[in-house]
Amino acid sequence: MGTGKLMTAIRVAGLRKLFGGAPAVDDVSFEVESGSILTLLGPSGCGKTTTLRMIAGLERPDAGEVRVGDRVVTSAEQGIHLPPDKRRMGMVFQSYAIWPHMNVFENIAFPLRGKRRPEAEIRDKVMTMLQSLGLEGLHDRPAPLLSGGQQQRVALGRALIGDPDVLLLDEPFSNLDARRRDEMRFELKEVQARVGVTTIFITHDQSEAMVLSDRVVVMNAGRIVQAGTPRTIYQQPSTRFVMEFLGQVDQLGARVTMAADGSPRARLDGAGEVEVALDASQPWRPDDAVVLMLRSASVQVRAPNGSGGWQGRVLSRIYLGERTEYVVGVGAARVRAFGPASQPLDEGALVQLDFPAEAIRAWPAARPVGK
Repeated sequence: MGTGKLMTAIRVAGLRKLFGGAPAVDDVSFEVESGSILTLLGPSGCGKTTTLRMIAGLERPDAGEVRVGDRVVTSAEQGIHLPPDKRRMGMVFQSYAIWPHMNVFENIAFPLRGKRRPEAEIRDKVMTMLQSLGLEGLHDRPAPLLSGGQQQRVALGRALIGDPDVLLLDEPFSNLDARRRDEMRFELKEVQARVGVTTIFITHDQSEAMVLSDRVVVMNAGRIVQAGTPRTIYQQPSTRFVMEFLGQVDQLGARVTMAADGSPRARLDGAGEVEVALDASQPWRPDDAVVLMLRSASVQVRAPNGSGGWQGRVLSRIYLGERTEYVVGVGAARVRAFGPASQPLDEGALVQLDFPAEAIRAWPAARPVGK
């Protein structure tokens, strides 16, 4: 993509969908820039798949509009609802949905045959797609004899073969084992960049969202709770829900106290010497209960040297191959932390915990999770 102003390929405005009178999707709006990958991220039941199905034309919204380029493909207010085959969208489902009675070539060729394209054109396009997806030599392989990763690539090839304006991916890696899932994330990103198709990706896996996305839209209970780049979402979560959902966190009890200069601080329960500076723009009151949320992956453990860090004792440790995970007691809190496998620390040892300031955030304890 160039450095100029990017075009909006998809605009979703005010989508709403009711099931049994309850909103499954409630006033969802976002835009996707041309050629980019936007991920809808959230737990099961948050409304992300229903949103995707409304974009695809598989569900009618009760309110709202979807535009692809300058075309309105769905508008509840105007009564517009183009069928899925008129939207120029390719879709890959969680189950892949490839045809078991067809070989690899025929599965990928299926959309072109439906458009009655010339046989020579079909063969050229399919063979080029097979090479692009690393499936060359498998064109005559029966679909049931493929591995899960190969089936996923066949489904992706079938979705892309018709040169869609938009690619929709609904949890496409969920049926793969962990190793293959990691590989397919990078393969998909490379294919998408090569083809340049605007993509909406659905997942509940924050690692997939971080790896693949240009932008992430986090959903909970049918609504968008935060949207931004992966780095912004991860480093500057706007709610407790977002921080907890994007990575492993420890929730630590604390109380508000005021420093000598009047600035608010949170003092960790059971560890009076451990304090964290609070955002002075918030209305903190002395002795208010606070929840500190600390990203475990950012916490490093080492032998104490008397400078900075939190002091605690090792309660347990787990060898993870390239590193060791510890549970460290700090006052009343139990904090997960990591250290090198080559220098293990004994259980019961006095240790020091170091982490960057952005790894910890504070919220009033009474505020409901997700707000």
